[in-house]
Amino acid sequence: MTPPAPALPLSEIRMRDPFIIETEPGTFVLFGTTDENVWGGPATGFDCYTSTDLERWQGPVAAFRPPAGFWSDTQYWAPEVFRLDGRFYLFATFASSETRVRGVAVLVSEQATGPYLPWSDGPVTPQEFPCLDGTLFIDDAAEPWLVFSRGAEGGPAGAAGIADGEMYAQRMSADLRESLGSPELLFRASAAAWSRPLTFPEGVEPPAQLRLAKDPLFTDGPFLLRSPAGRLQMLWSSFGEQGYAMGVATSESGTVLGPWSQEPEPLWPVNGGHGMILTPSAGGSRLVFHSPNDSPAERVTLVPVAFSADDLRLADCG
Repeated sequence: MTPPAPALPLSEIRMRDPFIIETEPGTFVLFGTTDENVWGGPATGFDCYTSTDLERWQGPVAAFRPPAGFWSDTQYWAPEVFRLDGRFYLFATFASSETRVRGVAVLVSEQATGPYLPWSDGPVTPQEFPCLDGTLFIDDAAEPWLVFSRGAEGGPAGAAGIADGEMYAQRMSADLRESLGSPELLFRASAAAWSRPLTFPEGVEPPAQLRLAKDPLFTDGPFLLRSPAGRLQMLWSSFGEQGYAMGVATSESGTVLGPWSQEPEPLWPVNGGHGMILTPSAGGSRLVFHSPNDSPAERVTLVPVAFSADDLRLADCG
């Protein structure tokens, strides 16, 4: 019998866009963007890791490998896993090197660690423009929504990229296999006073095929949560004064359609982002994100957070 591989600290796991689910009290599964070819080239799939203490992790476990004929072959990003009615649904970003479509699709498994199989028929996000980073939200009427970002690069048929990133909400069918109706714009990146354009050093230009707008503002990595007092809040990422950063928005209506107001300062301002809030059954909420944002140095980071006057804050910030 082959002995189990030694457990790994997070410092030894290269990963972007981390997401942790507690499958039963004290048992955690970590997902994230694990392909070495993050930005392009052939994609492998998604791996996951398991832990009982959030410090040492067993893995990797092959959670998803694309079956023959799968529509996407590149840029497998940001898997998020949710348990509903005894099954596990994985929402992730996928792209096609042939059609150039990027969107969020849904996979399903009977086990948290997989194997996951395609569930939606391709992307559940609009195909008129590039989309990424979908997260599931169940509203007070038990209706599912997908919240996602619009990509900043150009769309199909030569459409130019947008200069001001956008965040959307899209109704989902009860079985999570398809979207319903049209997406609703929630806010733009410029609504946050802390958001700054992505600029390139003098003499450096982004690849022409991306058709980026000049110095665009970005939105990505949404994650929704209820505060202890019931306020609906969204953690999301953009670029700030010190690089990749995460801010917090609050729904004034308490519903996913907002309107959304933005905190004036980022929750995490320095070279880290695409986060989520994990609150284990044993207590002690943590901000989970990748830092730094520089490949291949990115690693999973866990930072204690708390609610002060019903506002999310870093627990050690007084």
